Amino acid sequence: MGELVTMLREAWLDALAVVAPTECSGCGAPDRALCVSCRADLAPVPTPVDLSGVPVWAALDYGSVPRSVLLAFKDGGRTDAAPVLAGALRAAIASALRDGRACGGEPGIRIATIPSTRAAFRRRGYHPVELLLARSGLRSERVLRPIRRAADQASLGAAERALNRAGSLRCMPRAAGRTYLLVDDILTTGSTLREAARALRRAGASVAGAAVVARTERRDGLNGWDQVPAGFTGDL
Repeated sequence: MGELVTMLREAWLDALAVVAPTECSGCGAPDRALCVSCRADLAPVPTPVDLSGVPVWAALDYGSVPRSVLLAFKDGGRTDAAPVLAGALRAAIASALRDGRACGGEPGIRIATIPSTRAAFRRRGYHPVELLLARSGLRSERVLRPIRRAADQASLGAAERALNRAGSLRCMPRAAGRTYLLVDDILTTGSTLREAARALRRAGASVAGAAVVARTERRDGLNGWDQVPAGFTGDL
């Protein structure tokens, strides 16, 4: 039965490619939003990440196909990759929730996401993480708010990212007494998740951990993930 469904799906995609040509956002192969090979490379393997202060689970390693697909999804308008990426995120969330409860998290754990900037939303027309959550049948509580603009972090090292993010978020008072799982798309140095955890804890909330779609390789050349610069006042 499963083989028949796969054959019918491929036949439907072949017909669709005639009227709406596309290419794989992972490798560029024609006629598929995601080819069979790239779908296989996006199969989640949830892995715990050693991030001081916040236990994190990542579904994928951010390299090759996952990198290409995530970039296309976030900045190329390729929302057709959302169903597969949502499956990966869902696997990371499930692992993080199990881990959070084992570490003493409350049964009613809620989801909190990092707010996108207005400029990013205008450019994309959607919030990437919120879209993936919706495709997973999940919804976040938008309790985090930016209180100052942070610089673009693409070219910053770990220490610079920590200082850039420190004190940039505020948590709404209604979060007090609740337990949250932080959810984001890509983990690089961890500065954003640390700042979000700090803001939640300062408001009286608990943080059970975090889940991300993908994690980058440890960036030791840029001071690593676990080194905290002087002047950083976040709660770690």
